[in-house]
Amino acid sequence: MSTDNDTDSGSNSCKAPDSDGEVAEDIAIVAFERKMDTAEEIVDGIGDRYESVEILAYHGDVFEEHWGEYDCFVGLMASGIAMRKTAHLLDDKWDDPAICVVDEELTWAIPITGGHHGANQVADDLASMGAVPAMTTASEAAGKQGVEKQAKALDAHVVNGDSTVATNLAVLDDELGPVERLDGPKAVLVDDDVSVLERNGDDGVVLGCGSVAGADVEQFHEAWDRALDAADCDREDVEFVATGTRKADEEGMLAAAEEWGLGVVAFEKGTLAEFEGPSPSRSKELIGWPGIAESSAIAGGREHELLAEKARYDEAVTVAIGR
Repeated sequence: MSTDNDTDSGSNSCKAPDSDGEVAEDIAIVAFERKMDTAEEIVDGIGDRYESVEILAYHGDVFEEHWGEYDCFVGLMASGIAMRKTAHLLDDKWDDPAICVVDEELTWAIPITGGHHGANQVADDLASMGAVPAMTTASEAAGKQGVEKQAKALDAHVVNGDSTVATNLAVLDDELGPVERLDGPKAVLVDDDVSVLERNGDDGVVLGCGSVAGADVEQFHEAWDRALDAADCDREDVEFVATGTRKADEEGMLAAAEEWGLGVVAFEKGTLAEFEGPSPSRSKELIGWPGIAESSAIAGGREHELLAEKARYDEAVTVAIGR
């Protein structure tokens, strides 16, 4: 059985989940015949979050037979079975499909391989059905956002995968700092401890955002929705949220972005000054910073253009939209 939204999952080679930002789009639920009802329940519960979902009846060679056709296998089985049946197939974490196992009662969702390449994502989705996601990747276990997860949140992908060993260690030590943007055309020479993120697609908008200290999640959500509606845009059009480093720790904004599945990019003062917006800002007079909402929207946009000038909502959150 399958549900398919435009894509064909029958290719002969792995789709390489990193090619679309560590996002699992095509998944297969592998289940014993006696567990088919639970497999159907999973499809009903989270199937609409993926391009395609197929249910495969378990047999000894099912993984090998379908290896490379899906971004992630969801094994409705004991973790030991999935491990023994796939160990000899594993080659490279950037190319191998992810594997997440879940028990019949939907109590635990356990990423086995490819945590940053789809398995953690599936485990998070299964959490909406009551399963507890048991993630062991270091950054998630420490409650931090690893480079691969940053790439996903920014609708980007990691070009040089081997670099993430060093950069994720820096994440754990709070030493990585904000993602920096570099415009081309330009040739760049980097060391092997620099992760290069390349955007997916060729469109989308950026929410430039400033706020008063302590603005809450709902104030951000309402402001973003109203700003997008005024600009004739939808939530699905947003690539990420942009702000200044002086606002990068606003808990309400970070939580609101996470609920929308968006990343947050914080630009330094010098970058914002380079892309200063047209509207006057008191912060420039008071503390020497250009207006954060417009300048971060322009700095983050692909074309460095301002689609909608800043507007303030509920006297708390200021939003501009860049593209």
